[in-house]
Amino acid sequence: MRRTVFNEDHEAFRETIRDFIEAEVVPVYDEWFAAGQAPRDFYYKLGELGIFGISVPEEFGGAGMDTHKFEAVLYEETARAGVQFGGSGVHVLLALPYLKMLATDEQKKRYLPKFATGEEMWAIAMTEPGTGSDLAGMKTTAKLSEDGTHYVLNGAKTFITGGVHADKVIVCARTAAPTAEDRRHGISLFAVDTKSEGYSVGRKLDKLGLKTSDTAELAFVDVKVPVEDLLGEENKGFSYLGHNLASERWGIAFGAYAQAKAAVRFAKQYVQERTVFGKPVAHFQNTKFELAACQAEVDAAEAVADRATEALDAGELTPAEAASAKLFCTEVAHRVIDRCLQLHGGYGYMNEYPIARLYADNRVNRIYGGTSEIMKSIIAKDMGL
Repeated sequence: MRRTVFNEDHEAFRETIRDFIEAEVVPVYDEWFAAGQAPRDFYYKLGELGIFGISVPEEFGGAGMDTHKFEAVLYEETARAGVQFGGSGVHVLLALPYLKMLATDEQKKRYLPKFATGEEMWAIAMTEPGTGSDLAGMKTTAKLSEDGTHYVLNGAKTFITGGVHADKVIVCARTAAPTAEDRRHGISLFAVDTKSEGYSVGRKLDKLGLKTSDTAELAFVDVKVPVEDLLGEENKGFSYLGHNLASERWGIAFGAYAQAKAAVRFAKQYVQERTVFGKPVAHFQNTKFELAACQAEVDAAEAVADRATEALDAGELTPAEAASAKLFCTEVAHRVIDRCLQLHGGYGYMNEYPIARLYADNRVNRIYGGTSEIMKSIIAKDMGL
């Protein structure tokens, strides 16, 4: 079936990204992998390429495009090459929607031009040690000073992707105690400058996969946050967090589909080149059947991912539909990547082969953004169950 989700502009962008990856990322990617992060100056290159500014309004230095399709192309091309752009995905997919939705005109003038160029990289800090997905249980506090000029931030966050290189972090903190009727009451969002006194980056976490994205622990000890850096209204942070879940889950779903598609590409290439018993591995019927089954699953995931993309761009992707897309695409990727690794034999277990890295990278897709079990609960509730 002919694919219709992308037009000529998207395909031209694809060619640009593919050339960029080949020239700027592939030659040094092993160094990034060993270091556990992409270098900070790489993000300046992404800014120069215009990647960070695609959805930033024109008056603030961006292209002003209200679409996720260019992000989708990025997912496909990075997966195809077996690379990642460090922790920059959080900068665009997670942080930018909050800035566009909540920032005042004055804040946008301060934040967005440097956001678009990569001069200031953003992350978002929600999860805390011991709370996991229970955001209503967060302990980090932000108390308004007596003179009303700033908040005093205290607490800790963990699993913060982009946390090492971040220049600004959207921090979720309690500005009021929860009520008996609503545990979620009292959470607010702040744009925190990482150079602030009392702000510190703890351990850079050693993850199973996603090795080139810097993920860290953060700590705040009497950090002064000017009142001008409160995002949105005080105590309404929890509702803001829920607003962008559909786009976040779309990103995970589309990324997982792209990984599954790449896995089939890697496996096909390997079995055509690798010989066993004097014949290419691709010659054996089991290999053909396995790859055919994987391709059929990828075709189905592509259709789901594309449909979700169109719905998201139209502002019609519901929470249940986003959950369904995430559940389906991540489970497909899990099965397909595992089977493609098996076709590599022992070499599939070696990190020098992209399938091994892909296997590790993919595992978190069924955890972050809401586990598969949470997705099933959302879908079931939407079914009236």
